[in-house]
Amino acid sequence: MLVILSILIAGPLAWYCMHSWLQHYAYHADIAWWIFAAAALGAMLITLATVSYQAVKTALLNPVKSLRSE
Repeated sequence: MLVILSILIAGPLAWYCMHSWLQHYAYHADIAWWIFAAAALGAMLITLATVSYQAVKTALLNPVKSLRSE
């Protein structure tokens, strides 16, 4: 949920900053929507991979070793 919230905040803010920055040039390119969609998808995939890795790593731990250290 935090990643989705950050995408919703950072997406329009990044578009506005890039749009206003590019307006100062005589020849500028338009910002495509798919660039922001690809960045959002990349952030979601990295988040999913990280959380999945940590969940699998925790699930495979021996609970006796964890309880012994506490």
